[in-house]
Amino acid sequence: MNSAWSSFDFVLLWTDALIFALVAGVLVLVFFIRRQEHLRAPWRAVAQRPMAIGAALVLSVFVVIGLLDSLHYREKMPDSPADAPHYSVDVLSVFDALVGDLRTQQEKTYSEPMAMQLYAKEFVQRDGVAVREYPRLKFGGSHLRHASEREPDITRRSLIGLAQGLAVSLLLFGLLAAWQARRAQNSFGEWFMLWGEGRLDWPGRTVAVIVMLLLMMGGLLIHLAAAYHVFGTDKVGQDVLYISLKSIRTGLVIGTLTTLVTLPLAIGLGIAAGYFRGWIDDVIQYVYTVLNSIPGVLLIAAAVLIVQVYVESNPDLFDTAARRADIRLLALCLIMGVTSWTGLARLLRGESLKLRTLDYVEAARAFGVSHSRIISRHIFPNVFHLVLIAIVLDFSGLVLAEAVLSYVGVGVDPSMHSWGNMINGSRLELAREPVVWWQLGAAFTFMFTLVLAANLFADGVRDAFDPRQGGRR
Repeated sequence: MNSAWSSFDFVLLWTDALIFALVAGVLVLVFFIRRQEHLRAPWRAVAQRPMAIGAALVLSVFVVIGLLDSLHYREKMPDSPADAPHYSVDVLSVFDALVGDLRTQQEKTYSEPMAMQLYAKEFVQRDGVAVREYPRLKFGGSHLRHASEREPDITRRSLIGLAQGLAVSLLLFGLLAAWQARRAQNSFGEWFMLWGEGRLDWPGRTVAVIVMLLLMMGGLLIHLAAAYHVFGTDKVGQDVLYISLKSIRTGLVIGTLTTLVTLPLAIGLGIAAGYFRGWIDDVIQYVYTVLNSIPGVLLIAAAVLIVQVYVESNPDLFDTAARRADIRLLALCLIMGVTSWTGLARLLRGESLKLRTLDYVEAARAFGVSHSRIISRHIFPNVFHLVLIAIVLDFSGLVLAEAVLSYVGVGVDPSMHSWGNMINGSRLELAREPVVWWQLGAAFTFMFTLVLAANLFADGVRDAFDPRQGGRR
């Protein structure tokens, strides 16, 4: 057992630690909310909205992939001595281990989605004569002898993957139905009739359809990716599907860790400006007015440049490419958080100005209650719904911001997988002949799915938590 563990050197990056600290904080928050009925009620309303619960299921798939990609390790070198092991400089993740050959099966250069040949002709020697043709791929479709076998094989693998996904979804649905019927003390037929009529206390039809589609899509990709490059390969022959999946973690890190930086500044300064007014309000307004007058791209570019200089000056602190890329990602999250808190702070300032004039707040001050207690017991609980709505609405904007920043060259490290780097790399690909379109298409598909799911879930949260939206359906 010890020898098995010694074959790996577990690596904890800064962003990994923050991600799992955030997960722990969310679990604590969930435990706290479950004990408070007034906090459970809005979330129960969110869970009863079909669009929100469907989007949450899609988001959960992205989150699971991101968490698996945040468990990093290094493998032991084959010829390393047992008493003084040496480990590879390549930092891998549990996700890399699960996808297996998808990471290692690298072609020579570009190939189209589901292709058996390279995208461009090359000179090859055949019977002592140089012939210009499309060479066969090393891995994609290598199990086939003739090109005519490709379409029947793709059809067969697609049907098998879809059938397996459908079978698993039906099995899970049957187990869920049996458990729910037993819990409600109904027969299976009665529960199924309630489910079909949509009369359950949760959107059962939406959950069943979304889970079925996700499992069928997963089965389809698993069977096709085992023999083909589903989204083709890039310039260096790496599988585009693998790059797209690896980019999920970068998008989630940008969207979540930036929020951790934004919230303390926005909540603290926004509530303080509205509650205390006077010179405190003037100073805070001056700070975010000056900050808004500086182009955010310039601040981000300056921060990235400073981090690069620091990394190059301290190579001993960053012994792997993963650590160097990670510290740049963390710096990007910090500077984006510092430059994006002003909008929420203005909103909280306006609400705090209104709340401080209410009778119960005035009475608390008249009885000598401390400012910190008034803010924590009367002001913050009444603006918490605005904070929560801002979090879920800003998430998709931050994911898109990473793509724009990487496109202009001041985003994440070029060696790190991200949708922004994929879009940036596809600029020249779209200008060549023939056009290489699939890398841009894959980045757009994954980013569109994540952002759309986040926006739909944000709409459900806003409708449930915003008092002015109470009657909306």
